[in-house]
Amino acid sequence: MSTKLFCVFLEEAGVEATLVPALDFMSIDEYEEPEIPRIKTKLSALLEKHGNKGVFVTQGYICRNARGEVDNLKRGGSDYSASLIGAAIQAKEVQIWTDIDGMHNNDPRVVKKTFPIEQLSFDEAAELAYFGAKILHPASIWPAQHFNIPVKLLNTMQPEAKGTIITELPSGDGAKAIAAKDGIIAIKIKSSRMLLAYGFLRKIFEVFEKYRTPIDMITTSEVAVSITIDNQTHLDQILKELQPFGTVELDHHQAIVSIVGNEVAATPSILKKLFDCLNEVPLRMISYGGSRHNISILVGGQYKDKTLQLLNKGLFNLE
Repeated sequence: MSTKLFCVFLEEAGVEATLVPALDFMSIDEYEEPEIPRIKTKLSALLEKHGNKGVFVTQGYICRNARGEVDNLKRGGSDYSASLIGAAIQAKEVQIWTDIDGMHNNDPRVVKKTFPIEQLSFDEAAELAYFGAKILHPASIWPAQHFNIPVKLLNTMQPEAKGTIITELPSGDGAKAIAAKDGIIAIKIKSSRMLLAYGFLRKIFEVFEKYRTPIDMITTSEVAVSITIDNQTHLDQILKELQPFGTVELDHHQAIVSIVGNEVAATPSILKKLFDCLNEVPLRMISYGGSRHNISILVGGQYKDKTLQLLNKGLFNLE
């Protein structure tokens, strides 16, 4: 439904609606980052012009770039727009309506028994969104987090459901949810020159920075470094530039499975349960200690569903 038709629908329902085109206020800079101060200034003027009346309707994802051309926000979608607008006007809360009653503890498409999580911290929600929870794009978190604006995830099909509220504070410690991200590529660079060397990792990271390719996980030993990426656009160029550093090995079709929760990495019982229930799954990499809220493991893509199911039973006692 277009925004104009939506306004007509609201007015027919007795709700006064005002259309505010996104191109009148939403913009990104030359680095494709949203210009929140500018967005705030323009939105404040538009709201003052129309007065405090009824409902304001706008488009998601659309914006103007640094050259004034019609563009998009590059990541996220309407959820990202909602979070940016909420941050710009200092809203009391941002509501995101989907077709599921909040963020679940596991992927309901893979695991039979899951449950919605009533409360998450911004950090927990960001970890889940980044590592595969489809209900929310990770970019949608940071504007609300920066201005400490609660975000509610609600179900259009079941509006009475509590959903999930995301705030600054967590609701206790321990494992809250599991998320998975597939289509991962693991790259291992092995070189004896790495032993006791200064600047070796910096040179490796500069290759990925050059091709604007984010790294998800990293593990190191005295003679090797393994990293993962989910974007293979520049993979051939990256591999070519990594060759001089040592032997490069590549594994396609991998999956990152993340266990997320406040202080989860500092909870010994969770670590024991995690490894006990995954003793039949080959683990390619383990990322532990980089975040208090996340423990991530890398498995072959063919083991993703089984890993989610085993963790659901081992951590939440649900099959």
